[in-house]
Amino acid sequence: MEYNTTRNHLIMREYGRHIQKMVEFVLSIEDAEKRQRNAQALIELMGFLNPHLKNVEDFRHKLWDHLFLISEFKLDVESPYPIPTKETLKAKPERLRYPKRYPRYNHLGKNIEVVIDKALDEENPEKRQGFANAIAYYMKLTYSNWHKELVHDDNIQSELHTITEGQLEFNNRPFVKHRTDNRSSEDYRSNNGGGYRKNFGGRDNRDNNRNNNNGGGRRDNRGGGGRDNNRNNNNNRNFKKRY
Repeated sequence: MEYNTTRNHLIMREYGRHIQKMVEFVLSIEDAEKRQRNAQALIELMGFLNPHLKNVEDFRHKLWDHLFLISEFKLDVESPYPIPTKETLKAKPERLRYPKRYPRYNHLGKNIEVVIDKALDEENPEKRQGFANAIAYYMKLTYSNWHKELVHDDNIQSELHTITEGQLEFNNRPFVKHRTDNRSSEDYRSNNGGGYRKNFGGRDNRDNNRNNNNGGGRRDNRGGGGRDNNRNNNNNRNFKKRY
């Protein structure tokens, strides 16, 4: 009986011991033409045993590389692809060079500096102003993502003035909906009362007038008007709490 401890090392386990023995048999063939035919048949058998390689691009090229790898690059046959060598197999890849970029403003990142440089090189005044408005919007967006409160436009303008040394100024107030802000873009642009709109204020007044004019008298005649008014007021307060 033959044990695995007495056998040679199995180079590629996905092909099994029998494929490796066939490769060893092909190595022992002295006739070059017969050795070539057996190598072609062995390639077909390796492709049949690993059908998943058919979905890989240039799967036959991979099969030929595996054949030479199993033979420890000793097989002397003609291949339709470049024959690999042991040196190319053990060659180490080049060291990956990571970009060393140190942004001046870490909370804005390095890409915003590239956009600012491109905006400063722009000669068209309309495009230059569009760059400034887009940069201001991005600066306000990043500040909103990393802080709990929304930054004022004057702070954005002063920071943009510092970065560009006074060469860029935005004329469009960037609107960014903060996660703790319930305002819309129309409320933000309006100047009535600081830009805020009292939610459901008119609705509460209409509900109170409707209760006093329509249902209040009938309920009072039946002795339940006070409870109904209190119930309506409680519903309005609960409605304001839910929203």
